[in-house]
Amino acid sequence: MTRRPSRPIVPSLVVPSLVVPSLVIPSLVAIALATCLAPAFADGPPIRIGVIAEVQAIAGAATPGGAQIAADEINAKGGILGRRIEIVTYDNHSSSADSVRAFQRAVNEDKVSAVIASYISEVVLALEPWAARLKMPLITPGAASNEITKAIHADYDKNKYTFHGYLTSAAQAQLVCDAAKDLLTDNLKFKSVAIMSEDAAWTQPLDVGYEACLPKAGLDVVDHVRFSPDTTDFTPIFNNIEGKKPDAIVTGISHVGVQPTVQWKNQQVPIPMFGISAQALSPTFWNDTNGAADGVPSLAVATPDVAVTPKTKPFAQAFKAKFGTPPAYTGYTAYDDVYIIAEAIQRAGATDPDKLVAEMEKTDYEGTIGHIQFYGKDDPYTHGIKSGPGFVTGLVFQWQNQKQVTVWPQKIAEGKLKFPDFVKLSQ
Repeated sequence: MTRRPSRPIVPSLVVPSLVVPSLVIPSLVAIALATCLAPAFADGPPIRIGVIAEVQAIAGAATPGGAQIAADEINAKGGILGRRIEIVTYDNHSSSADSVRAFQRAVNEDKVSAVIASYISEVVLALEPWAARLKMPLITPGAASNEITKAIHADYDKNKYTFHGYLTSAAQAQLVCDAAKDLLTDNLKFKSVAIMSEDAAWTQPLDVGYEACLPKAGLDVVDHVRFSPDTTDFTPIFNNIEGKKPDAIVTGISHVGVQPTVQWKNQQVPIPMFGISAQALSPTFWNDTNGAADGVPSLAVATPDVAVTPKTKPFAQAFKAKFGTPPAYTGYTAYDDVYIIAEAIQRAGATDPDKLVAEMEKTDYEGTIGHIQFYGKDDPYTHGIKSGPGFVTGLVFQWQNQKQVTVWPQKIAEGKLKFPDFVKLSQ
């Protein structure tokens, strides 16, 4: 992955606007009215939640926005413990080193009570030891690597401050296989697939899961390609896979997405794609690929137009109203994470980190992505969110005519899986 030069981490704090002299009196009236209407926060300083995000990346840009909407809603209802929630945002430039510096500043200088950080597994794995050292609750809205929860399970007393607020790679693999069984094996009568994943921490356990569960879904794995996230020419990869004649390509991609999608379309690769394409979860992906996204599906946790829960669509509408575009997946999870933290603080009656961790472990919350609970101390995926029926089940959408159309599971599907004319479906 290309890294930008390191720059100072600057928290996103509110800066008072300059007031034009001729508008001083009206402005003072407006401020007075706002003060009368706004909830009073008299019991202490704001409760700060740090958000460390890849704000210049497709998948990370929605994280601060989702968190801010949750904070605004909570504050409009009187805050937590009589105190206002304040979101302090840090751009980590997709860098683990910058993320660590931001985490240290958030804890030591900005006095946050919890941190929401990153969709990149390598970043969260770098922050996990710091959460332990500084005893600071940390939750990720988008990283997937099993190693995050594995470390918590292996040394709970040390690493209990980290929570996994997104589906683990193992859970995602199983959900992809469940969807593949219904959509590819049963409906399209597919018999074989090739796995194509980027070489990253989150895809190592994902691919292990794919190798195990795809055959159980009735799909033979005829090829398995792992490529560098810095790859720019996917022609040799597509040519090699095409030579193996699979019925579909099952992907595990996040740091890339635009480039392979555009080349898949331009080269008229006759094999449909399936699996996970995290950049495709962004509402801008159609324009980012100049429409090459047509026919590209992906596992997701939510889409703007499907009521995964009663909270999904209202949040997506609020996000679009505030920022002009629907949220990427990290917007949904960051929104839920702020509520999880805030409710835990409310139950704990304080921001003490150990009390906060104990209450976060008791989370029983209906969020935008499903019913959220965390696996316990004795589970191999300690502090991971529970997946499966009754919890977070995920969905598969497909880009069709500029829209993310949910095609699985059937109970919330908006349409059926269909591919561009250049794709040849085996029957």
